[in-house]
Amino acid sequence: MPSHLFADRPAQSPEPGTVDALISQTRRLRGEVDAVRRDSAVDEDDPHNRWQRALCDLAVHQLDDLGAHLGQLKTGLPVEHPVDSPAAYAVPAPRPAGSLLSRVGSAEWDLLTDDVHWSDELFQIFGRPRERGPLPLDELPSLVFAEDQSLLQAMVTDCLIDGKPIDGEFRIVRSDGRVRTVHMTGEPVLDSDGCTASMWAVLRDVSELRRSERAVRESRDSLQRHRQIEHTERRVAVELQEAVLPPWRGSLSFAHDGPAPLDVAGHYLPAASTGLIGGDWYDALALPDGDALLTVGDLTGHGVAATSSMAMLLGALRGMAVAGIRPGALMGHLNQLLETTVQPALGSAMCCRYDPTSQVLTWSQAGHPAPLLFRGGTVRTLARPEGVLLGATTGAAYEEAETRLFPGDLLLLHTDGLTRTAGDVHSDDGTRRLLALAPRLAAARDAQDCVRSVVEEFGEGPREDDACVMVVRVGR
Repeated sequence: MPSHLFADRPAQSPEPGTVDALISQTRRLRGEVDAVRRDSAVDEDDPHNRWQRALCDLAVHQLDDLGAHLGQLKTGLPVEHPVDSPAAYAVPAPRPAGSLLSRVGSAEWDLLTDDVHWSDELFQIFGRPRERGPLPLDELPSLVFAEDQSLLQAMVTDCLIDGKPIDGEFRIVRSDGRVRTVHMTGEPVLDSDGCTASMWAVLRDVSELRRSERAVRESRDSLQRHRQIEHTERRVAVELQEAVLPPWRGSLSFAHDGPAPLDVAGHYLPAASTGLIGGDWYDALALPDGDALLTVGDLTGHGVAATSSMAMLLGALRGMAVAGIRPGALMGHLNQLLETTVQPALGSAMCCRYDPTSQVLTWSQAGHPAPLLFRGGTVRTLARPEGVLLGATTGAAYEEAETRLFPGDLLLLHTDGLTRTAGDVHSDDGTRRLLALAPRLAAARDAQDCVRSVVEEFGEGPREDDACVMVVRVGR
């Protein structure tokens, strides 16, 4: 009976040069993918990294298979030695257990003579000693998972009775107890009368391939869930931030008219590198006694936790300012509040209280950048009173400082994320850029124009943290 390999299929050898070129390309691509896999960040807690790693593993696995296929294509069919030749009885060299050729075997079951032929590779796949011989077709299901036996029997029946080709997968239990997934393809071989005389099949151990594909699916699903959670958290954080930060734009009205009213504007800038919402805030509030509260601050962390802590802290700050508590004492209470929170955090903050009648700004800070005072075409940084980060030290005391403001003065308050760019340990360069805005700020029509100039300068840079900026302009 002619082998199924040659039935109605004229043999055509590929061009050696073409196959060699394909092998070289496959090896080069495999090396590049493997390099990407080695260089990828190994962080099992990051769903994105797990998904990338799984994809690289799958790509390397498939390229190994492709390389082995091309190698076999280049080598061609094994040479058939005469029966009486010593080479016919030579023991073939063992193949590596993980190689492609050890994962692909063939079989033929003769229905007329009950002869069964298994390749050496098929014995390896099934973990069956060669001396025990190949399994007849009706005994093959005994090695198959009980859940998959009906699938195998249906494929074999359709092949033998209806002449349908076999193409399916099932799981087997080897003699050593290991479970493997096998993909089987085959066809019936007909005799001269058109009846099924035998069935041949090629069986491939696809356990590692399916494991890699499963790892890709699971890591992709995990990444999608992670992104969905991040999206939901970001939406909640944005909504919470929008509910807390002041909605005002333009001039701020005070309860009592003074000789120097304030024009106030502020803006929040999200982090350019992560896009996460942090715990930065700005606020201006007219107090019952006619004074004005001016504050900016920044809590560590990002997401809902940081935003909710910021909302709590800002609410407490507003309440204490309305109650008449001075900036220094107010900072001490915020420090105590942050120490007792369920989610410990550190924060920097600045609290200013402006008296429009005396035009005196009384302020205190907690590890925060000092305000910049633009006056008469010059700019200087106000000397900071002593004050450590909020939440850093129990019972910390915060000093106060006073500054007299004059009509036309411009005060710029900001969090440190505004001037600190990605990779910079020091923010000197950002501060110099901020100071260089003096001519533009002096020529601005109002505080909102000043904020717009600051955002144009710092809004598009590779900022690693979110930031707030608030401009206070003393009216004439």
